[in-house]
Amino acid sequence: MRVASRTWKAVSAAGVGAALLLGTAGCGSSGGSSGGSGQGGPVGKPGSALAAVEQLPVKGRAPKTGYERKAFGRAWADTDANGCGTRDDILKRDLKDVKFTDGAKQCKVGSGVLVDDPYTGTRVVYKRGASKVDIDHLVALSDAWQKGAQQWSRGKRLAFANDPLNLLASESSANRKKGDGDTATWLPQNKAYRCAYVASQVAVKKKYGLWVTSGERDAMKSVLTTCPEQPLPTGGTPTEAPR
Repeated sequence: MRVASRTWKAVSAAGVGAALLLGTAGCGSSGGSSGGSGQGGPVGKPGSALAAVEQLPVKGRAPKTGYERKAFGRAWADTDANGCGTRDDILKRDLKDVKFTDGAKQCKVGSGVLVDDPYTGTRVVYKRGASKVDIDHLVALSDAWQKGAQQWSRGKRLAFANDPLNLLASESSANRKKGDGDTATWLPQNKAYRCAYVASQVAVKKKYGLWVTSGERDAMKSVLTTCPEQPLPTGGTPTEAPR
């Protein structure tokens, strides 16, 4: 699989392993004060990602049967009709020092720099054709397939796969380690980005009506209670792509 708080310009395998991973999930500079406690547990303020977690439906993971990438349409389609493919749109949004290979049209990003990779915190140079930068689906397509997308129209799946709210430029090896993991099974090694990362996943699942597993919900809350005022990202494109 190749935002998120990058508002960065414009993100169930429950068990001992997940608990150990999430026990160390801080938010660094992205976090706020720790969440409240009590019999009802921490409750986020209106508009926060923590509050939105409680609005997500909880179900078991459906079988992956029938999943294939093409079920979400042609990769990097121009669903916003700006004349550029989605991949290049996200590169333009997330990279610095961008240079193009198509002159005045300025669609094809030839080079640039991911100054502060959200997943690793490192500086990554992008060069077209030899890149260490991927465009990640914050909520992986196969994860979405197992949590509601099987029932969607083709237009909704195409919109989901190309929605900037669900896309992020990231260092390629970290992205590939993530695979199709959800919050319960993978978090960025860059702890300062974890709150923003989980908030973006909550935002995408809420926008598209996807469910979460109980382990995934608990993992989301475990991260977001360390930053209870983390805002829920908004925006992106409509949830049904134009014909």
